[in-house]
Amino acid sequence: MPVKILMVCLGNICRSPLAEGLLAAKLPKDKFFVDSAGTGSYHIGKHPDQRSVLTAQKNGLDITYQKARQFTPKDFEEFDYIYVMDNTNYDDVMELAKKEEHKKKVQLILDDLFPGDNVDVPDPYYGLQNGFDMIYEMLDETCDILAKKLIEKHQ
Repeated sequence: MPVKILMVCLGNICRSPLAEGLLAAKLPKDKFFVDSAGTGSYHIGKHPDQRSVLTAQKNGLDITYQKARQFTPKDFEEFDYIYVMDNTNYDDVMELAKKEEHKKKVQLILDDLFPGDNVDVPDPYYGLQNGFDMIYEMLDETCDILAKKLIEKHQ
């Protein structure tokens, strides 16, 4: 049974689809499953934002198959790790966690890159294309760290 990892942002069309695509590309597919979700219901069933798609394509990733879905309390049972893009969504996810074991699964995605600083991945939705390029670089760097840690832990 593969280790299951969930990436979470607000709408599941900008940051978490990029994080899903990046981490999935860095992990062995036979041992890990990566998905994404949003805390909001705004974009359920929609493909990632075209700017995220273009940023991914420019970097050799295809995220066009992804479709937005909303985070649910069931995700705590389904996933081993839940990486959240910012503090607001972290709080929203933690509010749904009813068990201590569920809370232990949740972490800000940039915690390994900026330990103890509670750094957010900025939401690029209302900005320009360069915002997507910037978050791609942040997520790529942190996903390198996460992939290494996950592979070492689950060999």
